[in-house]
Amino acid sequence: MRRIVSLSSSRSRSGPPDRPRRSSSFIAGPFRRTARTHATLQNGATRRQRGRYNARHPETGPGQRSDVTPDETHAAAGDAVRAIRTEGLTRRFGDLVAVDRLDLEVPRGCFFGFLGPNGAGKSTTIAMLTGLLRPSAGRAEILGRDLAREPLAVKRSLGVVPEQLALFDRLTGPEYLAFVARMYGVPRREVRTRAAELLALMDLDGAPRKLIVDYSHGMKKKIALAAALIHRPEVLFLDEPFEGIDAVASREIKDLMLQLVARGVTIFLTSHVLEIVERLCTDVAIIARGRLVASGPMDEIRRGGGLEEAFLDLVGRPETPGAGLSWLG
Repeated sequence: MRRIVSLSSSRSRSGPPDRPRRSSSFIAGPFRRTARTHATLQNGATRRQRGRYNARHPETGPGQRSDVTPDETHAAAGDAVRAIRTEGLTRRFGDLVAVDRLDLEVPRGCFFGFLGPNGAGKSTTIAMLTGLLRPSAGRAEILGRDLAREPLAVKRSLGVVPEQLALFDRLTGPEYLAFVARMYGVPRREVRTRAAELLALMDLDGAPRKLIVDYSHGMKKKIALAAALIHRPEVLFLDEPFEGIDAVASREIKDLMLQLVARGVTIFLTSHVLEIVERLCTDVAIIARGRLVASGPMDEIRRGGGLEEAFLDLVGRPETPGAGLSWLG
């Protein structure tokens, strides 16, 4: 059994000073069953490429054979169920094609970045993949299940933190987590324990009677993430999770996400902050004007350079800054 790296020991202003960070058995326990080697934590370790790319970048880790050939690796990858697979996924709004024939594959257990400029179709894609929006054409599979045929089974395996949070903000944090847990069918005897551990993990246990409406923006992001985790999802969708939060909350959320990926959870992340995506993600896809323009391991997308340069090359560079503004001096 591998030790979980504890989160930052810094506390929010509302918490007692110098109180040691508690490691959550919720993270160490329930996700242990899906644990797998994740050699891509961004501490300088070499990335382990998954899926069809394993044949090109075979590596070994604890519990893996050191004599696996590229052909064996490729065959094993071909038989693996993808976390997410789409075929011709399309969404139209009248004459506007928001997502256009999207073919996407996301390996299980990876940290997947989904990038694109504003209006490219990222949030629309997430809405379709999470069952909130019906596709105009095409199909999507989550963990081998067809989303259109088995919507309830798929949704039970998902955790979602949307960009625009929709919280029952007249509840306290513990009340809200208990409500979400019961909605997902978490056994009643486990609800209180899971909620308490998640609140402690998110530094939200210092104000158990505080209504969510009185939370800061960062606290609301963290309670939304806690709610997305309480039923032990296998795939976690995060739409701009770092938008408008401070550096401390951002660091804590990043640390938690890396722990989850190390335990086998697949994370599908959208963010406009390319530095965060480059530091955290193992695989990435880039969408522009509703169409997929690139998808693969981070190193292949960057092509030896930086992610920002690759992104601009693929989606188009902006016009020269200040063009036509000579009057500004």
